[in-house]
Amino acid sequence: MAVFIDSLIQFLALMLLFISFIILIAGTGISMAPELGKWTIAIYIFAFFLLYWGYFAIFEALWKGQTPGKRKAGIRVIRDSGREITAKEAIGRNLLRSVDLLPGMYGIGILSIFLSPQNKRLGDYVAGTVVVHDRRPEESQPFWNTRDDQDATFAGIEKVTPEEIQMIETFLLRRLDLPPAVRRQSAQRIVEHLGTKLESTDEQRRDLENFLELVVRQFRKSARYR
Repeated sequence: MAVFIDSLIQFLALMLLFISFIILIAGTGISMAPELGKWTIAIYIFAFFLLYWGYFAIFEALWKGQTPGKRKAGIRVIRDSGREITAKEAIGRNLLRSVDLLPGMYGIGILSIFLSPQNKRLGDYVAGTVVVHDRRPEESQPFWNTRDDQDATFAGIEKVTPEEIQMIETFLLRRLDLPPAVRRQSAQRIVEHLGTKLESTDEQRRDLENFLELVVRQFRKSARYR
């Protein structure tokens, strides 16, 4: 559904671009102004390239992993860690779109998705991204394994930044939408990163997701995050 909507938008935009180019030629006559004609053609070629190849990367970078088609279909691209993608990941995953298209109708891309445990195409492997079902903020209900009164104290909590807490909460919010393997790997990466700042026991880290929940709870109670 997402590909159909995005392809339709691309087709209509390219048709409008082509029609405007024909009208411009008919109205001004490119042959009457050679230099102007060259620049006009160059601009239209660049616009065509931007619409065809830059459409997905630009929208995903600006719309936090979504295109109009993905938004309508209720999906978005995120990093393997569960964090939002940046322009780097958006460009990286779409550089291989031309390969995924081969030999036509996303043949290689579809084959890669079927063979991948995380339903990834080649571009996702290159950029370290995954496509997940999206939830609107008003529909998202955080799922917590730990109780509100369940506390833990980790030395070094003052070294954890609000951005890192936001990363943890983003993962915890989206974990149910992640494939099991990606979910485990993401939790492991985040815990390993926190291990450079926090002092914790093996028992506290026995359940990775519970550990992350407790870190967030302690950080919130420290009055440094609201």
